Amino acid sequence: MVRTGGTSVAAGPTLAVVAREAGVSVPTASKVVNGREDVAPETRRRVTEALDRLGYVRRPRFDAAKPPGLVDLVVHSLETSWSGAVLHGVEEAAHDAGLEVVVSAGLNRTRGGRPERGWLDKLIARGSSGVLFNLAELTPSQYAWLEQHRIPFVMIDPVLEPPPGVVSVGAANWQGGVSATEHLLGLGHERIAVVAGHRRRMCSSARVAGYRSALASAGVRQRPEYVRYAGFDEGEARRRTLELLDLPEPPTAVFVCSDRMALGVYEALAERGLRVPDDMSVVGFDDLPESRWLAPPLTTIRQPLSEMAATATRLLVRMMDGKRPEGTRTELSTRLVERASTGRPRG
Repeated sequence: MVRTGGTSVAAGPTLAVVAREAGVSVPTASKVVNGREDVAPETRRRVTEALDRLGYVRRPRFDAAKPPGLVDLVVHSLETSWSGAVLHGVEEAAHDAGLEVVVSAGLNRTRGGRPERGWLDKLIARGSSGVLFNLAELTPSQYAWLEQHRIPFVMIDPVLEPPPGVVSVGAANWQGGVSATEHLLGLGHERIAVVAGHRRRMCSSARVAGYRSALASAGVRQRPEYVRYAGFDEGEARRRTLELLDLPEPPTAVFVCSDRMALGVYEALAERGLRVPDDMSVVGFDDLPESRWLAPPLTTIRQPLSEMAATATRLLVRMMDGKRPEGTRTELSTRLVERASTGRPRG
């Protein structure tokens, strides 16, 4: 047995066994493992399949005793201001620690749904000392691969509940949902809807739970038809808002679980000739730059994205130094940013 990160795992096959299984020489198998490009595609495929089939575990090339110099940041997308805020926080903390950052957008999968070995092997080949995952949904195989290779990693706002022992940093989403709903209740609204993200995402379910809790604490009846899911998509948010407006008793206010979806809510209201906040009050979540550009500017819950990313980076540096964080989950506070999109209900 070999101990990795405090966990015992069975020793895997040697590279010679992998080479024999794939019908290639040991040097050729070594090239594939090390991410070399001078291997024919068909040969690379056979070796990669043999690696997966046999459960080959490559020993880390980096030396934990040496000062870390490179970390990987894997983001969901590079096209949003969300990713820009995360990148800013990581870069700032990495600079302070003397680290360089390699940025990747997403983790590719094979057609069979398994994680692609290429990115993971390149991670080892370039000598990265740790990984930051933002909004990433890792498979059990990917978690196991990182554990087997003893690569420290931290999740920034994980999509799903991470396995026990995985370190993550997020925002106080439940409290943010409470604050948004309490703000609308304080203005006199009782018919309050919520346009949420994905049902299964941690952040989305926590925000909806906060919304429900605030209504219950205020003694306001919860209406199932007022809860709509739009998958954090602007177009879906527009359609869900139109559905709310078509109800026999439409809401007078809506808590939207992301600023991006709030754009779709504004669009739906404009289509119906309704004004914000005269006809409907709107509260968003994130406090992205777009929230200030809307007309009227959006009242929203500020999520400290850059601070979350910087905190995750500092935790990763400690883990690369062999120091385990006291807890696995760190939550940073959210707060209401009041602008002009909310007001008292008519009448």
